[in-house]
Amino acid sequence: MPRYLPILLMAVCGANLTTFAFAAEQPTFEKDVRPILKTHCFACHGEAGEMEGGLDLRLRRLMVAGGDSGPAITPGDLEDSVLLDKVIEQEMPPGDTKLSDKEIDVLRRWISAGAKTARPEPENLDPASLITEEERNFWAFQPIRDPQVPVVQHADDVQTPIDAFLLRRLEEKNLAFAPAADKQTLIRRAYFDLIGLPPTPQQVQNFINDTAPDAYEKVLDELLASPHYGERWGRHWLDVAGYADSEGFAEVDQVRNHAYKYRDYIIRAFNADKPFDRLIVEQLAGDELVPMPHRNLTPEQIDILTATGFLRMAPDGTGSSGVDQPVARNQVIADTIKIVSTSLMGMSVGCAECHDHRYDPIPQTDYYRMRSIFEPAYDWKKWRSPRGRLLSLYTDDDRKQAADIEAKAKVIDAQRTKKQNEFIQATLESELAKLPEELRETVRAARETPAAKRTAEQQKLLKEHPSVNVSAGSLYLYDRKAADELKKMSAEAAKIRATKPKEEFVRILSERPGQVPSTHLFYRGEYAQPKQALAPAGLTVISWMTPTKIPVNDATRPTTGRRLAFAKQLTDGNHPLTARVLINRVWAHHFGRGIVGSLGDFGVLGDRPTHPDLLDWLASDFMQGGWRLKRMHKMMMLSTAYRQSSKRRREIEMADPDNLLYGRMSIRRLEAEVLRDSMLAVSGKLNTEQFGPPVPVREDEVGQIVVGIDTTDSAGRPTGKAVDLKGKEFRRSVYIQVRRSQPLAVLDAFDAPIMEPNCEARTPSTVAPQALMLMNSNFTISLAEHFAQRIAADAGAEPTKRAALAWRLAFSVEPSESEQQAAVDFLNDQAEHFKSHKIKDDKTSPEDHALAVFCQALFSTNRFLYVD
Repeated sequence: MPRYLPILLMAVCGANLTTFAFAAEQPTFEKDVRPILKTHCFACHGEAGEMEGGLDLRLRRLMVAGGDSGPAITPGDLEDSVLLDKVIEQEMPPGDTKLSDKEIDVLRRWISAGAKTARPEPENLDPASLITEEERNFWAFQPIRDPQVPVVQHADDVQTPIDAFLLRRLEEKNLAFAPAADKQTLIRRAYFDLIGLPPTPQQVQNFINDTAPDAYEKVLDELLASPHYGERWGRHWLDVAGYADSEGFAEVDQVRNHAYKYRDYIIRAFNADKPFDRLIVEQLAGDELVPMPHRNLTPEQIDILTATGFLRMAPDGTGSSGVDQPVARNQVIADTIKIVSTSLMGMSVGCAECHDHRYDPIPQTDYYRMRSIFEPAYDWKKWRSPRGRLLSLYTDDDRKQAADIEAKAKVIDAQRTKKQNEFIQATLESELAKLPEELRETVRAARETPAAKRTAEQQKLLKEHPSVNVSAGSLYLYDRKAADELKKMSAEAAKIRATKPKEEFVRILSERPGQVPSTHLFYRGEYAQPKQALAPAGLTVISWMTPTKIPVNDATRPTTGRRLAFAKQLTDGNHPLTARVLINRVWAHHFGRGIVGSLGDFGVLGDRPTHPDLLDWLASDFMQGGWRLKRMHKMMMLSTAYRQSSKRRREIEMADPDNLLYGRMSIRRLEAEVLRDSMLAVSGKLNTEQFGPPVPVREDEVGQIVVGIDTTDSAGRPTGKAVDLKGKEFRRSVYIQVRRSQPLAVLDAFDAPIMEPNCEARTPSTVAPQALMLMNSNFTISLAEHFAQRIAADAGAEPTKRAALAWRLAFSVEPSESEQQAAVDFLNDQAEHFKSHKIKDDKTSPEDHALAVFCQALFSTNRFLYVD
């Protein structure tokens, strides 16, 4: 054998291997090319009947067939492929957005290799046929599996199945969980997670002293049973629901006086651990669960109807003057679809309002089919104004009782009117008697003549003798005794009327029986350009796995039944998105990040799940466990993963700097409401009153939005009046009015969302206004003073005791020896400062001033602002 033959054979084999590798990597139309064209080209070449130059690019065979200028591509011939020339020369697509070099390279390699397809192309061009197998195989559109719990090496670290799924990934990198957090850290973490308030020093000490194996589990049970649990976790849901106490949209931002009842419904539902599938059904279709007409309602029926406030949360300017009604009405529907799709399906369906979704397999027809589900209640051509949607909760008994009371009041009114006329007549006679006798009858006749029929002479006569112009409004000028007497009778009638049952209202969504509007696809999203009518349906890409179908008009119901069927479709256990989306949010609130990082977007542009098997196992377990959240909280929080320390370790930082493998606990900043509520709690001012109308907000003298009643005059000028809120200003933040145009300053600074239309996930920031808010705001300074007063009352005057108690209240731990000494030194130094800079007539001692400054400093520390 020639000595060079092995080398030649190796070269040939190498070439073949390269050829095989290249062949394996050859792009196909469906997987590689179509997504590029869909993003950049379909809008003008195939979508919604658009055929610029007669060219349809939606299928490979249509590209080869070409348009007015001939074939768009010639498979295997780059020189004769016009499409490639156009994109290389940046003639196409029009506008500023062009194909990237990487995308152009994909097109070049695809055409060069023969413009292959992965499979025979569909004959039909309907939206369902054009969804590719690759799109249908996307992870989020696959059925939820029930995977086996992994077997791991460190079995002793497995407290719940969650740990096994996480450990499997950690062990693949020779990693393990971090050591357990100490008991002080763990109880503080649990309190903030479940009720959004810090534990008291006594609660911390009780937990430390409890050495029973189930001590921590007992704490979780107590917190899950707390009425504050619903306030904390209800707030999470109110974010995705877009809860607000004002309409938004228009500049006037009208207040929604009854929206708070939906907020209260949510808090009660979470406290009761209402199964989440039931919660979804009530919010989407509560009106279809309550027999019509909606009168003489039971408390349970009122609750179910109140749930539909979920579909009344979108910004809505249709009740304001000067608004383009068709535009405003259709925007309400669009925003509602966005709220529903992101909160319950984790999909940006709204991106398909004007054209097919550029990235996800959601054709424009899907958007309007989904709109068709809601349009019987949102008939934009027969629109009900916000006021017209209110449902009176008066029963027939209430109406009868009110009518009987009104009849009694009218008897008093009639008696008063009779008495008033007698007083007026007597006063008139008295005034006429004062006139010359020859004028009396002439003046009397002029006065008794209706004003519109009086002659000029009569008008002149009455003007010359104004004393006879006695009326109900001027009677008090003549006879004060008679006017008190009449006032008493008015008060008596008002007192009777005050006993009427109070008429309450609730904001609901409902359909008008027998009215079924037709939903049309709007060309390019323009309501003035309706195209074909579309029947209600869910997403086409997952229709094969959702057996619950949505009727056009359910003959067994007075309503269409569309929303009820849609709600059942989402919760029947077959839908691949709902349970995944919900459980991913719960995980994110406990661990600082979702298994899917993009909580409201499970689509192509969203994040991929870091632990897809765990996500599916949790979603499956959630449904099998009756869709109950409290059970899931306990499972997650009993896990070793949750109970880890947040301390960083070199091996974890090197292998997993973003903590995607959960080898430690993530440190999290307190959310805006939790921060405010914590400041109220440690200062001793927290008002724990639950439910009811929101505490109002107003603009203060420097333009900041604060808690309070607006006392400006009709011209918007400050009157200087202050209204005592009687402690309501210290209520939890979930009960503070949510004005879209006036976000509370202290919450806004710490990233509380403005609902436009909802908040899929909060994004914490670290910016200078946060520090300034803690340093300078009246709210912070005032609460620091209350905090100091609490410490002074409980710890006495000794600086060491003051520092220790303040530390325990603020941080839930005892200060170390060095920390306590530093705190005492600070208190003493500040006291000396205030002694040498004493303000005249200031009755606060220098020591108490120093304590207030110390308390404000504690509010501003990372240790107070973050939970680890």
